[in-house]
Amino acid sequence: MAAGSTLTVDLALDTNLSEEITVTAMKREDLARKVPFSLSAPSAETLRVRGATNIEDVAANVGSFSVQNLGPGQSQVAMRGVSSGQIARDQPGVKEQVGVYLDESLVSMSLFTPDLDLFDTNRVEVLRGPQGTLFGAGSESGTVRYITNQPKLGTTQWFGELDGNTIQHGNQGGNVKLGVNVPLGEIAALRASGYYDALGGYIDSPGIKTLPDGSIEPDPTTTQNHVNTGKRFGGRVAVKLAPTDQLTITPRFIYQKIQMDGWNRIDAYNILANPFTTTRPAVTLGDREQFIQIREPYTDKWYLGDLNINYLFGDFGITSITSYNVRDILVVRDAGALTSSITGGSIGLKEPVYSLNAPLYDATGGGDPAVPNRKPATTFTQELRLSGTVTRFRWLLGGFYAHLNREYGQDLPVTGFSAKSGIPSPSAPDTLAPVDSLFFSKLAYKLDQFAAFGEGTVALTDQWDVTAGLRYYHFSEDKQQLFGGIFGEGANGEVVSQPGNTSADGVAPRVIVSYTIADTKINAQVSRGFRLGGINDPLNFSLCTPQDLSTFGGHTSWKDETVWDYELGAKSKLLGGKASADVSVFYMDIRDLQATVTAGSCSSRVIFNVPKSRSMGVEVELEAAPTRNFDFTVSGSYDDAKLLSTLTSTAPDGTVTIVSGIQDGARLPSVPKFKFAAAATYQWEVRAGYLAYVTAVNQYVGSRFTQVGDQDLGTLTIPAFKATTPGSPYTASVFTYNPEMPAYDIVNARIGVKQANWDFSLYGNNLTDERAFLALDQERGTRARIGYLTNQPRTFGTSLRVNF
Repeated sequence: MAAGSTLTVDLALDTNLSEEITVTAMKREDLARKVPFSLSAPSAETLRVRGATNIEDVAANVGSFSVQNLGPGQSQVAMRGVSSGQIARDQPGVKEQVGVYLDESLVSMSLFTPDLDLFDTNRVEVLRGPQGTLFGAGSESGTVRYITNQPKLGTTQWFGELDGNTIQHGNQGGNVKLGVNVPLGEIAALRASGYYDALGGYIDSPGIKTLPDGSIEPDPTTTQNHVNTGKRFGGRVAVKLAPTDQLTITPRFIYQKIQMDGWNRIDAYNILANPFTTTRPAVTLGDREQFIQIREPYTDKWYLGDLNINYLFGDFGITSITSYNVRDILVVRDAGALTSSITGGSIGLKEPVYSLNAPLYDATGGGDPAVPNRKPATTFTQELRLSGTVTRFRWLLGGFYAHLNREYGQDLPVTGFSAKSGIPSPSAPDTLAPVDSLFFSKLAYKLDQFAAFGEGTVALTDQWDVTAGLRYYHFSEDKQQLFGGIFGEGANGEVVSQPGNTSADGVAPRVIVSYTIADTKINAQVSRGFRLGGINDPLNFSLCTPQDLSTFGGHTSWKDETVWDYELGAKSKLLGGKASADVSVFYMDIRDLQATVTAGSCSSRVIFNVPKSRSMGVEVELEAAPTRNFDFTVSGSYDDAKLLSTLTSTAPDGTVTIVSGIQDGARLPSVPKFKFAAAATYQWEVRAGYLAYVTAVNQYVGSRFTQVGDQDLGTLTIPAFKATTPGSPYTASVFTYNPEMPAYDIVNARIGVKQANWDFSLYGNNLTDERAFLALDQERGTRARIGYLTNQPRTFGTSLRVNF
């Protein structure tokens, strides 16, 4: 082995827990057990042996942390039960409730938080509870931080991974990853890594073809298998410059691209393919099948450039973090079910009009063929901090600025629609929509945010510490909106322009009192988090029933959402260092929850502020290594989150109804009440320098709802509208389904052998082949399609890691 090389595999068999983890949860280095609030910081190695490859898998191993899968590259992140429900692609103005950072750079963007590869990551810090004082907007209920390995001076290191796997009911996947750390003289070092992930598919779509006379029949030759196959690839390059002992400068560039061929969706009911039709082929879809007429690709290109500068002088330090994010996302959905529910079900057009191919393009940035010059979304952030230590007082002051530009649009071109239906295409500027576009939109956002913050910790005695902090923030948002098309807002498909703007300011304080006795630290905290408001899109008036227009119309914007958190926690080392425990109880008072609701027949989504909600619960983590060969970890949480207000609407005839299930006592969506994970590892020395190990993991996730109001769903009356509904007359009048995502267990296991420079293992993920429902996927308020996002089936694979 070359001089100066490093080893990352610990081959020691110890009777104590592994070396304590150092975290930067308070923007300074501390041992995790000394941080005065609830957090988890699993290492990349821990996550790997538990089968974790993405943010959803990380959440499955951490209590009070939930990630709802909403399709390829799309997820809803929630913590401690604070969730307003599914964010849809056509809600680009909705902000996140949990901030996600890559080291010091903010990377979260509402629905499209980057699905980061964990290669060459040191750990993932999950900070529970409001982190608004130090991390600002988007960290209302918590913060997730990917902490990467930094360039090391004077060290040469090569490392890599090779993986191959096969999916039951699907095809194959695998990855190749390689990284290097090299010194650049005595005062600089470069660290670079690259990866390619082949993502196997497991969802099929049966084939149907249209005959010359317009009739339709099954066609096995056009069946599409493994439609959600994809790939993820990218790399990271960082250079560390340390010209003096006091100054470090670290520029970095990151690139990642995700390409998916389709969605991990199961169709339970599709207006174009179901077992109740009589004039179309009756189709009974299988356990992992969906019906599509066209493919549904997803593409996400992400670039990040950042610069971290640290300068120390005596007991003080200055830190500057500059970052620039670029996102270019194209989501394609087969909107055939949506359009046929309108053109066939509502308007009354017949075959072959209602079954024309209908690709719906959702574009953040370029990619939409109708608008080729749309700019990618960009975010510029700058943070400057001054910190110091004076005897028993540690303090930090800082300022933050962010500027977001985001262009978003939808386009629904249905080629041949005007010619076959006799309905002329609406006139529109050529830059907006081509002929036969049934709906189009062009939205442009500009958001500016300023903040000043500070926090300090004083050690009153050897046992008592008090931490206090405050953040002041101000934001303003401008939005330009253009809509058109037959399904659009304007009469007769005309283009409608609706600009808007909103702004707000506020404060986010935090006070923590800590008491240490022996090996136990007790913490009490009061803190405030916030989530910025925004501007609603207008409804598609031409599709709305009078009742829905009355209920959902007139809500042009929504206010900031705020949370007051009250918590008590304790962290202890037990059994002479062989075990540790972390317990927290909390109560979160939520005001003006930004509830996402589906606007009924309008095929729109609207944000409503719910005056009062709350979440209360408990989190427990236990780690133990009772012998030199065996260790285990248990983590779990109970979150009781519900609405405390009821929203009602009065129809023109005086009828009063509850809006979208928003009523006192209803559960908050997307988060389970119970969540539990347990992992155990047994290792033994098979010969000098070689360790064999076996790891088993069980992850339990309780039942959930996807959106506020889903509790009221479960029955669809069919046919949806008229006798001209596609496939009518039907052989049944009612279709029932479960709007609640059932609880599920995932069991993973790994067996391997490792030594100083390599680690070879065999693994099985989802060994019981659990078919979990991750989210309810509905089209036009269940009128067009009802489906579920689902997980990957049983998977077996082999992995090799090397480090020199």
